[in-house]
Amino acid sequence: MAKLRTTFVCSNCGYSSPKWSGQCPGCREWNTMNEEVEEKTKVSAVSSVKSKTVFSSVSSVTEISTGDELRYNTGIGELDRVLGGGLVKGSVVLLSGDPGIGKSTLLMQACGTFSRDKTVLYVSGEESAKQLKLRAERLNVNSDKLFVMTETDVESICEYIKVNKPEVVMIDSIQTMNNAEIQSSPGSVTQVRECTNLLLRTGKSLDIPVIIVGHVNKDGAIAGPKVMEHIVDAVLYFEGERNYAYRILRAVKNRYGSTNEIGVFEMGDGGLSEVENPSQALLSERNVNVSGNCISCVMEGSRPILAEVQSLVCTSGYGNSRRMSTGFDFNRLSLILAVLEKRFGYRFSGMDTYLNIVGGLKLDEPAADLPVALALVSGFTDKPVPDDVVAIGEIGLSGEVRSVSRISARISEAARLGFTKCIVPRSCLKQIKTKADIEVIGVRNLHETIANVF
Repeated sequence: MAKLRTTFVCSNCGYSSPKWSGQCPGCREWNTMNEEVEEKTKVSAVSSVKSKTVFSSVSSVTEISTGDELRYNTGIGELDRVLGGGLVKGSVVLLSGDPGIGKSTLLMQACGTFSRDKTVLYVSGEESAKQLKLRAERLNVNSDKLFVMTETDVESICEYIKVNKPEVVMIDSIQTMNNAEIQSSPGSVTQVRECTNLLLRTGKSLDIPVIIVGHVNKDGAIAGPKVMEHIVDAVLYFEGERNYAYRILRAVKNRYGSTNEIGVFEMGDGGLSEVENPSQALLSERNVNVSGNCISCVMEGSRPILAEVQSLVCTSGYGNSRRMSTGFDFNRLSLILAVLEKRFGYRFSGMDTYLNIVGGLKLDEPAADLPVALALVSGFTDKPVPDDVVAIGEIGLSGEVRSVSRISARISEAARLGFTKCIVPRSCLKQIKTKADIEVIGVRNLHETIANVF
């Protein structure tokens, strides 16, 4: 009988140890060592003998044919943008996000397009066939080429794929899959790793694209071993706030395209709809002639997006002033506040400061520094920034305004939405190639910026 032994595996990096420890010796994370049961099998004498190796899979790169069709169109333009132009044949894509964010909805809508001319296998380990049918009816997905399987045994799933050879496979979700040869429970580090490996080998061998849904833990990272993100071809994160209708699909890894592109969706009663003009949608409910507001233009991949920065500065009623930031890095906010107080005399030390990016968008680009600073100054002085002004630029510790990339695309987007004045770093003026009907003002530092705005 095979012997069973207990090991402790880190859920973050996959480090294995025969005994438990509070901190993982591999990645130094705390409380990530989980107990796993391994089956120790004997190595046969035949397999231990080194045999002659045959390199049957080696061929010249010039002899490899890519075929006529490399990518499948998902029918969802924003999803195709993030994937780099479509779903690559034989690729394995990992889709992750918070519970209820819309992962299964997005996959079912993609099934509606795929199943028009391709056979699609949708495997669900969380829902019954009737529940999937109800979602398909709500999303108007009805095709005899869409096959539903409610199964959690990954070996049975792979055997079905090998026999029937569907053109697209979707797994929802990998944490519910299990391999009968492994003793640990579904969702454990070993089960997730081995199930993903088996699905990857099956999809690659048959040139079938596989989309896998992955859960996230309380920290927002993908649950399971980190090696799962390494072996797949693309990792997509579905982001958004529960209280907002907008969702952002972002690629953090993509072997077949750029990782800078994002897709913007709006969740409604009929599922996810594409937002082809995110800037206009984010500015649709904007108040005018109000202090503490400023418009920023950031680049998300090749797409410029205008976002509204709001600030509220008020006298603190307690001993320590309070700082809050939503959608903008808190440490970056502290840096900008320190520059404004040290270099320009704005005393924020006795004021409560609140910063918010409208629409649930997260601005992590240095080009958002200047509009944040203007919004803070506007909230402090109670003087509104003119409604037709867009600010773009990075702020240094001495108060200088530094150059940013893709300035022409940002200015063109601002002009298209009706803005008449754009504040940019002076060093960027020579890079401007657009002839848009908008006044461009170059500034060297925050002194010039404030003088031109207020």
